Amino acid sequence: LEGDPAFIHGGPFANIAHGNSSIIADRLALSAADFVVTEAGFGSDMGAEKFMHIKAANSGKAADCVVMNVTIRSMKLHGGAFGERAARRPSKEELEKEDVDAVRKGAESNLDRHIKNMTQFGMPIIVSVNRFASDTDAELECLMECARASGAVDVCLTEVHSKGGAGGTPLAKAVVSACQDHIAAGRPFTPLFNNNTPIEEKALRVATRIYGADGINIHAKADRQLKQIKTWGYGSLPVCMAKTQYSFSHDPNLLGAPTGFEVPIREFRLNAGAGFVVAVLGEIMTMPGLPKRPAAADMDMDENGNLLGVFG
Repeated sequence: LEGDPAFIHGGPFANIAHGNSSIIADRLALSAADFVVTEAGFGSDMGAEKFMHIKAANSGKAADCVVMNVTIRSMKLHGGAFGERAARRPSKEELEKEDVDAVRKGAESNLDRHIKNMTQFGMPIIVSVNRFASDTDAELECLMECARASGAVDVCLTEVHSKGGAGGTPLAKAVVSACQDHIAAGRPFTPLFNNNTPIEEKALRVATRIYGADGINIHAKADRQLKQIKTWGYGSLPVCMAKTQYSFSHDPNLLGAPTGFEVPIREFRLNAGAGFVVAVLGEIMTMPGLPKRPAAADMDMDENGNLLGVFG
């Protein structure tokens, strides 16, 4: 598992863009290896949903297995261990304090929805638990039990950070087995819609069947923009939902698996070159600020080939 090549081509944020590497990179990788791992950013409601409905729809190739990377800390967050607001940064002591009840509450709400959402697409789900040194056996057992109960075909502890490639061997074996089973079953893939589905219906299905919303609320400005987009002949493009990455909803403070809300769509933006329409949900900045002097300006290589300025 060490020394394998990586294709780095495209890496847009999944909260404001499609959140996946390029189709070209995947095709190159598939020409060089039997199994290819491609990342979809943030939670499955962000990058994975867009993989299914934007990337796979354009490449004609879906995945054979979905791997969800989960941490005990994230389950504690969604279980309320650090309060009701996702934006608050917990202390080191809070992160490392054992809280099995919060892990269970987070897993039975947030992780459960992620797993069941992805199950809709017809692919096997494997949960990879990214183990931290402070995770206790009781917390890990609780999380793994909940993941299996929610429908994961396998749950693996992943310790690549501390053990290198050996720490990822159980996950790699599980992925190969799940892929082979999926291929033998005929590679079923069941997206929630196709490109011919109207844009507002695509947004509605993502909001209700992925986010857990009761519906969508298209603001007047967005309604005018959508009508113009259709007039221009772009009414069949994929929809790319731009929203917070901290919640299933448009509100970063709604943790777990929120219900009883509507998703506000305040804008529809045509990205004709990219080939999709962006639906802007709630308050979200679609052009993140970067430092005046980027880190790349301080990176270099000396005469002996040593990298400078990469690790601080």
